Amino acid sequence: MSTVDDRTRAGRHSEAHTGVIDLNADLGEGFGRWTLTDDEQLLSVVTSANVACGFHAGDAVTMRRVCELAAARGVRIGAQVSYRDLAGFGRRAMDVPSDELTAEVAYQIGALGVFARAAGTRVAYVKPHGALYNRVVGDGEQARAVVDGVLLTGEPLPVLGLPGSRLLEAAAGAGLPVVAEAFGDRAYTDEGTLVPRGLDGAVVTDPDAVVTRSVGLAREGAVVAHSGREIEVRARSLCLHGDTPGAVLLARRVRAELERSGVRVEAFV
Repeated sequence: MSTVDDRTRAGRHSEAHTGVIDLNADLGEGFGRWTLTDDEQLLSVVTSANVACGFHAGDAVTMRRVCELAAARGVRIGAQVSYRDLAGFGRRAMDVPSDELTAEVAYQIGALGVFARAAGTRVAYVKPHGALYNRVVGDGEQARAVVDGVLLTGEPLPVLGLPGSRLLEAAAGAGLPVVAEAFGDRAYTDEGTLVPRGLDGAVVTDPDAVVTRSVGLAREGAVVAHSGREIEVRARSLCLHGDTPGAVLLARRVRAELERSGVRVEAFV
């Protein structure tokens, strides 16, 4: 995972290609009376919904509601699994034993699956969240634990993650479909990893820049890294964060510009 070429190969393995892109967003990130994302409006834009499964956000009522909304709009439902970290929104580094992480990943997928089936659909893929997402980029043991959790459900669910990550490597090795993901609003290192959120410039806040970067990722499979160097990032899915100010308007702009540029927007499953 030390070179851009390694990441590119992983992206191609997931059948990543330019000219067609899936738009995914993190949804259901509320709890009780507290809400964060405008789920209903974002579901009119995205093609895949990463639904919080209760460990970093979300609860039973929220999961059920988002599944019903997604099913009504034909949006694919993904289980966004996380470390057990409600207080830190799943963004705090944690050391969880592999067997425990495997069980907790399977538990989260299973919980969401109940509400997806009740809505007449199913969980179509799995995506880690926050600290777990970043951990499994380079940590093979934690990556395998996540994959083992997917396998424990008995469903060969596609796994969504960063191109070249140990997660996609482990998933492919276990026979699961892998889907490479890119971010229009996150800064990249020259190696193709995400700049940690604690560093200046890690999140791209200028809407025009987000739109431009999103189109470039979809059409050219490339983005300008934090250093100013252009790097190759080939992905089949593009994440639109739902917890940023003006998220719905920005998501609409991104989709409209993608389609205007000749990019076909459709789910990967």
